[in-house]
Amino acid sequence: MQIKNFENLEIWQLARRLTQEIYTLGRTPKLAKDYALKDQMQRAAVSIMSNVAEGFERGGNQEFIQFLYVSKASCGELRSQLYVALDQEYLDKTIMDRLITVLKRLSAMIKHLIDHL
Repeated sequence: MQIKNFENLEIWQLARRLTQEIYTLGRTPKLAKDYALKDQMQRAAVSIMSNVAEGFERGGNQEFIQFLYVSKASCGELRSQLYVALDQEYLDKTIMDRLITVLKRLSAMIKHLIDHL
């Protein structure tokens, strides 16, 4: 089956759900007050889904792969920022562990797609 739209990619759909969770987390009282960290976390989450979309729309595998690598790197960036949020007691360890698991899964899925392309 040929995928015709980035919205049909499972990695983009997962990144979209993750972005929604990060925005929701950013509205919690403690994190909401740390504007710099909240903004950086939101930008990293948006970067994951945006780079998947932009790379897909470029129309060529080489450019798509390049954008997928940026998306994968943003997964690592967001994971690191979640540790900062945990260390500052902005979020519960249970929430952080779940989000880290999602990010590791998403990163692995992106790597699998890169290898496939």
